[in-house]
Amino acid sequence: MPRFTVHVRDEWLTVPCKDLTCTVHWLGLEALRRYIKNKPDNGGMGPVQEVRFTLRRCQGQGLLDADDILEDVLEENDFVELRVGKPLSPERSRMLFALRINVLAKGYSGISLNTLHQMIEAFNASCLSYIPEKGTVGASGDLAPLSHLALGLMGEGKMWSPKSGWADAKFGLALINGTQMITSLGAEAVERALAIARQADIIAALTLEVLKGTTKAFDSVSAIHYAVIILTSFIDIHELRPHPGQKEVASRFRSLLDSDHHPSEIAESHRFCDRVQDAYTLRCCPQALDYLAIGVHELASLSERRIERLCNPSLSELPAFLVNEGGLNSGFMIAHCTAAALVSENKVLCHPSSVDSLSTSAATEDHVSMGGWAARKALKVVEHVEQVLSIELLAACQGIEFLRPLRTTTPLEKVYELVRSSVKPWIKDRYMAPDIETVHRLLLDQKASDCLTVNNKLYMLDCQ
Repeated sequence: MPRFTVHVRDEWLTVPCKDLTCTVHWLGLEALRRYIKNKPDNGGMGPVQEVRFTLRRCQGQGLLDADDILEDVLEENDFVELRVGKPLSPERSRMLFALRINVLAKGYSGISLNTLHQMIEAFNASCLSYIPEKGTVGASGDLAPLSHLALGLMGEGKMWSPKSGWADAKFGLALINGTQMITSLGAEAVERALAIARQADIIAALTLEVLKGTTKAFDSVSAIHYAVIILTSFIDIHELRPHPGQKEVASRFRSLLDSDHHPSEIAESHRFCDRVQDAYTLRCCPQALDYLAIGVHELASLSERRIERLCNPSLSELPAFLVNEGGLNSGFMIAHCTAAALVSENKVLCHPSSVDSLSTSAATEDHVSMGGWAARKALKVVEHVEQVLSIELLAACQGIEFLRPLRTTTPLEKVYELVRSSVKPWIKDRYMAPDIETVHRLLLDQKASDCLTVNNKLYMLDCQ
């Protein structure tokens, strides 16, 4: 039986075809059916018949016409890529819905009270419209996404709820002019960026310990010796460049690393080494954000370089790629490649969308913000940062294994124990994706910060 291989999102699917007179559109639908068969919530898609998609040949990237006959345009065993318009997740659709209700409830939009009440009922029942994530230029409002929100509420198309899944829509709504999509995605990006920034310091501190770095860069007071006049003076080195964020990060590092409060056997083991200072990625961790995507990208950029130092025996004094029997096991080699790929992708995503503008609405909206794309880009950058830092946290904990029986500071041991409660040490090669996803979930849930919280206070900040 003839068959074709179709790439849908992250999977390659084999689609057998009994009748080569079927259309390209049929091939796409069959591939989608196979893709979502075992996916919860249809893999985040609407009903298969309503999903918009395009098909391209993998070789040459030629776009296939949906009405073309398969035997006319494809050969048996051809590889095809299916690209689908991705909707907002239920959580993001719900956030957009809440913001829209908030705006209309202020009473300045001319909406009837009955319609508003119906919207609130739909929200409380988590009845959510199918909303494509693409399509807004951020001019007078997120007209396209909000139109899809309204479409479901007007009784057109489908809506999703936890109880019924996809079902016929029920309610009505007319007003669609607002910026709730940008606000919703932007707010999520800011919250996740702040959360991962706090945890990035914890992960970097653990890597610093594994690489036997010095804590001097984070000292609040430094002694400077002037040999000529034999004078010793003390200065607060972080007052020389008085950035509040820099002081906060330095304080956080001091509370995690070797101190009278938290002695470290690892730090003691190399106290009298002749190293003057560490590489930049260990002693110049970032403090202040400028533009969200660009600023948070630096966390991953530095993290990837620290992963390289952990994996490179000439820089770490640890086994290559953090695994014994390197001839049989690749250890963290591919995980580092993954981190490098995500950082490289972020470099493109960090290009500011605000520098671009296209005239829309017959030149009435002659300059638009592209805010929707900026928000989606920022979220994707943050997600990549979270994944890179997940890899670093795994690598740093693996590095600790090679320094045992020496122990690090009490707070960093707590972070190590958090990871080890879910992920085993790396003895020989295994499928690493579940480990990375497990640690990613720990960071998403802010467990690295939570494990240092005692009596509702952040443990590491109590120790200054």
